[in-house]
Amino acid sequence: MTQKFGNSSRPFELPPESEWSERLRSVLHVLYLLFSEGYTTSGGDELTRTDLSGEAIRLARATHHALPQEPEVTGLLALMLLTDARRPGRTDSDGALIPLLKQDRTRWDRNRIGEGVALITGALEQHRVGEYQLQAAIAAVHDQARLSADTDWSAIQSLYARLEHMTGNPMVRLNRSVAVSMLDGPRAGLELLDGLADRLGGHHRFHAVRAHLLAEAGDTEAAITEFRYASQEATNLRERYYLATEAARLAE
Repeated sequence: MTQKFGNSSRPFELPPESEWSERLRSVLHVLYLLFSEGYTTSGGDELTRTDLSGEAIRLARATHHALPQEPEVTGLLALMLLTDARRPGRTDSDGALIPLLKQDRTRWDRNRIGEGVALITGALEQHRVGEYQLQAAIAAVHDQARLSADTDWSAIQSLYARLEHMTGNPMVRLNRSVAVSMLDGPRAGLELLDGLADRLGGHHRFHAVRAHLLAEAGDTEAAITEFRYASQEATNLRERYYLATEAARLAE
């Protein structure tokens, strides 16, 4: 590869300024995917791969150092730190998955939370809000609640609504449905899922969220069916085990 570049007659040069925005967006997307794969692996018998998430954070720091005035760069770094701060509480001593609302928040990394909150606060003050900033703001609301009962679900729902309007991403609506259910009950959350089956019906997280909301609504049989289907579709063994265990718990 080095020889190929050395033999090339084409000089190395920065892209024109008109292309910077799209190029930067692509770089941030790759870093986000790298972090996401490390935070919850798409396969294997472990929930996370800290080598991947750690490398994503390192590269995001380097990008932020080079472009400190780009709020979306800052937002992505903040999102990674605020999300990774919860990693110590995501599993028990056997490596089994613990859902967010049941985690021991004293195990969360408060230094990373403090850094992430400071970063996202500064980014939002630039008033050029993008999707990574909104995701980081949501993560900050979660992380600043010392108890799950203290979570400001109204703020989270509003942020998700703004993010959905900005991106049109069905996964955002999926997450928003949980926030809505915490505010207005599980049936309200289920209503938000109507129409998503054709876009997310093959994704295990759609069925996992639907199973959770059905269980909260008292529709146990439907919840069991959804948990079992979600377990079959999950490719991460830790997620699969958790979902199967939830189905078995309800079946008892």
